[in-house]
Amino acid sequence: MAPINQRHQILESLDSLDSSQAEKVLEFIKGLLYKNPDEASKKKFKQEAMKEIRSALGKRSQLRSAF
Repeated sequence: MAPINQRHQILESLDSLDSSQAEKVLEFIKGLLYKNPDEASKKKFKQEAMKEIRSALGKRSQLRSAF
């Protein structure tokens, strides 16, 4: 089956859903994207923490070289 035909069939089936069914489909898709809803915010927090640690370590080495 051609990808364009598959897309068309998916769109047609989504158009036939009522609001309750559409909400269930949306929740299912979100569940596939993020295993844990807070996963994205945890990743962002870890990135910011590592950035601050690198910055602090860089400042510490600069202070040592100054003395």
